Amino acid sequence: MLQKLSHYIFHRMMGWTVDVSVPHYDKCIICVAPHTSNWDFIIAQLYYTSIGRRAGFLMKKEWFFWPLGKFFRSIGGMPVERSRKTSLTDQLAQRALQSDRFELAITPEGTRSLTHTWKRGFYYIALKANLPIMLYAMDFEQKKVVCHKVLVPTGNIDADMREIMAYYRPFKGKFPHKFAVEEIPVN
Repeated sequence: MLQKLSHYIFHRMMGWTVDVSVPHYDKCIICVAPHTSNWDFIIAQLYYTSIGRRAGFLMKKEWFFWPLGKFFRSIGGMPVERSRKTSLTDQLAQRALQSDRFELAITPEGTRSLTHTWKRGFYYIALKANLPIMLYAMDFEQKKVVCHKVLVPTGNIDADMREIMAYYRPFKGKFPHKFAVEEIPVN
């Protein structure tokens, strides 16, 4: 029921389309960009629910107050306390290794504001747990969810991040002036 409702809202009411040419994995990191608006979350949730899948997502703990906390947890939300010095990437990689299913969606920009440096946590979780990274784009200009690339981390973070940045360069967020890919120099 929820899957059909999500499909109806995503495709018919909102007019979004899908261009995905890679297989889905039971264990993966889902890198989602551009992230320039709260609408990104809503559209991503509708899309993923419409295809009958569920991914966890990280969100700052301040959003997990009653009644929102219960709701966010029920749809896969995991609160993050950003002030703690424990390694979240280690914890999540361990959880991935111990799970039969582990799909975690992460927005590497880490903010809806313009940033020129992306966070690397998604990469390190995938590297530590030997997970593929599915590169999903939310292209608001075309109203299309796109995924044509899966990257398996090699450990050469600069080369892998250059490849990731090149993939995301053509996509437009809801607020294009808030999206920038990182320029990573070639050594």
